[in-house]
Amino acid sequence: MTEQSFNTKIVHNNISQQNVGKSKSTPIYQTSAFTFKDLDHVESYYAGDVPYLYTRENNPNTNELGQAVAQLEGAPAGVASSSGISAIMAGIFSVVEAGDHIVAAEDLYGGTQQLITKQLSSFGIEYTIVDFSSEKAIKEAIQPNTKLLYTESITNPFLRVENIEQLVNIAKEHNLKTMVDNTFATPYLLQPYTQGVDLVAHSATKYIGGHSDVTSGVVVGHEELINKANQKVVGLGTNLSPFEAWLTQRGLKTLALRMKQQSENANAVAGQLQQSEDIKQVYYPQNVSENGHGAIVTIELAHHVNVDTFFKSLDWIKIVPTLAGVETTVSYPIATSHRALTDEERQTVGINEYVVRISIGIEEAQDIISQLLKAVQTAK
Repeated sequence: MTEQSFNTKIVHNNISQQNVGKSKSTPIYQTSAFTFKDLDHVESYYAGDVPYLYTRENNPNTNELGQAVAQLEGAPAGVASSSGISAIMAGIFSVVEAGDHIVAAEDLYGGTQQLITKQLSSFGIEYTIVDFSSEKAIKEAIQPNTKLLYTESITNPFLRVENIEQLVNIAKEHNLKTMVDNTFATPYLLQPYTQGVDLVAHSATKYIGGHSDVTSGVVVGHEELINKANQKVVGLGTNLSPFEAWLTQRGLKTLALRMKQQSENANAVAGQLQQSEDIKQVYYPQNVSENGHGAIVTIELAHHVNVDTFFKSLDWIKIVPTLAGVETTVSYPIATSHRALTDEERQTVGINEYVVRISIGIEEAQDIISQLLKAVQTAK
């Protein structure tokens, strides 16, 4: 090697990676690109003999995350992306294009509904939003150019459990694809792909990552569709950074432990809150899975309760616009997740100023119950 000046040495001071022992944890490949020994080696990437070229296209950390979630969902392939919305977008784009039509559930996360009604529509993709609890409504919404039925396994925020079997049967009858957002259930509770769904999406920011320190998404499904979804992630630049992928994958390893505890806590919290005369309605499903029914409890406060005072009285329970961390938190759908919806759209699904979504954490269940009831009592 030729002698180098200080200014050159300081740039080229990489330690050789040869003879490095195997790491117990996957290393973080925090690099924008991978190196090649010659031009033939570069061509070998495009021939499929070398796996990595440029991180926007491929990276060991993002690949590991996509494959890990796919494995848990029982799907053959998965791709990670920069957020839940970008994963949903990539999945939808793998099925539809300009001139095609989507039938989507009316009780979706507000951001997803905005994606479909505002963003995708600007690409010439048509849509109809209907009540998916009605088989008749779904079938009547299907048009000659319909390509996709879209819903959530457990809806946001009122926790309706989707009839996946019915949805898949309708899709088969009309030669359509199905896509389900499985964020609230996670593969610990439900695996829609194994029930015949074509694409399953996750906001991995939530339970997959689990610690409120990462923003990421994953979509899994048939290899042909995931290959198309991956092309959209690459082409639209919605790839996930290696470090974010590594953090999400690290969180994924404790998914079962967290979901078990959080679901048990949520069941206890829902049961106690149902006994309060100051809470008009408690929404918590009881028909999700033998592993539990999820970690979200949604309530509608009685209308004599001052909502602002309730939120101010929560003490250690934080107000956040998201969910699924190990700490119990609350959010206000009318002001955050469903803020962009019109008053009419919110009224259609039942979201009003008294609705509060509670994301149950891993704390002692009785502590969560006591704090929530105390806040309600203070706000009367």
